[in-house]
Amino acid sequence: MDAAMSEEAVLPHEEIELDLLLDAIWRHHHHDFRGYSRGSLHRRLARARTRFGCESLSQLQHLVLRDPAIFAALMGFLTIQVSEMFRDPDYFRALREKVVPHLRTYPSLKVWIAGCANGEEFYSLAILFREEGLEDRTIFYCTDISPAALQAAEAGIYGLDRIADFTENHRRSGGRTSLSDYYTAGYGSAVFDRSLRARAVFAEHSLATDAVFSEVQLVSSRNVLIYFDRALQDRALGLFGDSLVRGGFLGLGARESLRFSTVSDRFADFDADEKIYRRNAANMREAIHAA
Repeated sequence: MDAAMSEEAVLPHEEIELDLLLDAIWRHHHHDFRGYSRGSLHRRLARARTRFGCESLSQLQHLVLRDPAIFAALMGFLTIQVSEMFRDPDYFRALREKVVPHLRTYPSLKVWIAGCANGEEFYSLAILFREEGLEDRTIFYCTDISPAALQAAEAGIYGLDRIADFTENHRRSGGRTSLSDYYTAGYGSAVFDRSLRARAVFAEHSLATDAVFSEVQLVSSRNVLIYFDRALQDRALGLFGDSLVRGGFLGLGARESLRFSTVSDRFADFDADEKIYRRNAANMREAIHAA
């Protein structure tokens, strides 16, 4: 997580420059970061300025508007792609032991991994669903705003130095097999089995601007909302609520919550400790309509 930055560290003219840069990105490249956490954006863009040799955000804006390659590289700073397989193992154990029994009741399943980054969350779920006998009836929708991240996710190649942590997480999550069953190691990398991607769809999708695209039984979007402001959090949570079938499940990150959101009445706690929620059988709008 980025180090804390006090509000006093950002000068007034830098706030104006940030507004102009984000507006330029939205108007020229059609990616909307205007609802992202201001402090987080300032920290990430400070690193981007160093990387591109810019003394100000205005100089960075000049480059972004004139060089598509610069914007493609800048996306790596604006989006967070740090994760690991079976991150927070207790979350995956809760899915395995508490959510999967409910998912077994569906003849077919759709899972939306919103903000899939480089694919660690997807492969974790694909392996879990294979171990629980649900893979053949499931379609995984893996979405992110970063084309580079989606390419990395689809490739499924990770450094061997990360595999020990992945393996331990998998074991602690209640894994029924050895993680080594799912990858081939060589030349310093682990390449995950292509068959895990056979039922996956990788697509660009922005929680800031795009709409719901499917009806799903499970949404797993962890450590994405923490980078949004309150309004964008509410928008994203609204999309998740609209996409879930009645009784569907939503998994959030350890530091995220539905509490105080505008859609909290649409969900009930399912496993409060692991931030797993369940969509109510009827939300407030449906109840009003029925009345």
